[in-house]
Amino acid sequence: MVTPLLLLILYRLPRCRILFKAYLRQLGAAVSLTRCTQRQPGKFARRDCRAARNYASKLLQAGFRYTFAMDLLPELTQEERQRYSRHLILPEVAIAGQQRLKRSRVLVVGAGGLGSPAILYLAAAGVGTIGVADFDRVELSNLQRQILYSTNDVGKWKVELAVKRGAELNPEVRLLAHSQQVDATSVSSLVAAYDLVIDGTDNFATRYLINDACVFAGKPNVYGSIYRFEGQASVFAGGNRPCYRCLFPQPPANEAVPNCAEGGVLGVMAGLIGVIQATEALKLLLGIGSALSGRLLLYDAMSMRFDTLQLSRDPACPVCGDAPSIKTVEQSAVSCAEPERPCGSTSDLSANQLQSELSNGKFLILLDVRNQHEFELCHIKGAVHIPLAELVSRANEVDKEAEIVVYCKAGTRSSKAIEVLAARGFNRLRNLSGGILSWIRDVDPSLPSY
Repeated sequence: MVTPLLLLILYRLPRCRILFKAYLRQLGAAVSLTRCTQRQPGKFARRDCRAARNYASKLLQAGFRYTFAMDLLPELTQEERQRYSRHLILPEVAIAGQQRLKRSRVLVVGAGGLGSPAILYLAAAGVGTIGVADFDRVELSNLQRQILYSTNDVGKWKVELAVKRGAELNPEVRLLAHSQQVDATSVSSLVAAYDLVIDGTDNFATRYLINDACVFAGKPNVYGSIYRFEGQASVFAGGNRPCYRCLFPQPPANEAVPNCAEGGVLGVMAGLIGVIQATEALKLLLGIGSALSGRLLLYDAMSMRFDTLQLSRDPACPVCGDAPSIKTVEQSAVSCAEPERPCGSTSDLSANQLQSELSNGKFLILLDVRNQHEFELCHIKGAVHIPLAELVSRANEVDKEAEIVVYCKAGTRSSKAIEVLAARGFNRLRNLSGGILSWIRDVDPSLPSY
């Protein structure tokens, strides 16, 4: 820990032009303090002394840990000066700020809707190293909001395309592909290699894992999420500021909160929130403005309204609280694990198995528990439709003695539906593994996927 007194001593070194790059590990910002040679030794101005001391004190009070590098920031080439000229004429950025961006390292987890605009704008802004972590392939339904990809990219790995697209946009920056799944075995090393993390994920387990790893490593986590016509963003910077678990201590069950694949999302929402995340990241790296740390930004597209909620650190938070119960990423992964489904007369079957049984004339009730608009978009021929939200009141419409195969989009809601039916005396239940998406992929590709 560098104390304000030590900072002051370093700052007052005579006859030197020393540029100290202060990495605010909890904030991810870089701030330079310069002692110019124009001043004579011993003529150090008291106001500068006070300014350095007050600035350092504020950083310590905010809970930021920082270290100093004695080397100079990287020089900008003539081509870079031309490329970033609109940045260089901003007093808040200027040459020193652009140099800080060039030295910075940002990890973007998820190269989907949120990650797409974030990666493009970080590359365009000149962030020196951008890591992209993703292990999915491009699907046709992604193109409605994931602007990194084109129709010809369907079926290709997102991480490879994201790195290629970013390099095409700005060959002056370095993009690194991390194609492994972000889990308890990889998240710590990934986070440790970067100055800050942008969370562009769409599942709770990974979101909590990223939050916890960032808290343990003292790295800021730039958070964003979207659903239907709404979006939210914040910065979880550690110290005396809240983390994601201060808002939501434990992840909900998968079926309790529908994701974009189940509830839908207006495509431009991803662009808007992803750009806000990129904006917050650049502010942190430059050390300018007021970050969203301690605030949750809410956006409602239907009313075109932005709101901000003030957030406070929770002393009882299981990760950043006064007596944390989660102290390692392994413990974090356990806390986010989905409970196993109780065993009984319930079993899963694949789409091919279901097709085989239907082709052999076996009588089955196909129960579709998706929403009405999803059923209208596509469904398996002959299926009975009862939305999950109505299943409790309409369970008597289904024959208890018949063998029932329940399906949804991908298998999550159908698992919940089976629990509901089993509690009401149904004992011949099976779940279509992978939902209707597996049926479309393996049996009937003529149906539209979504």
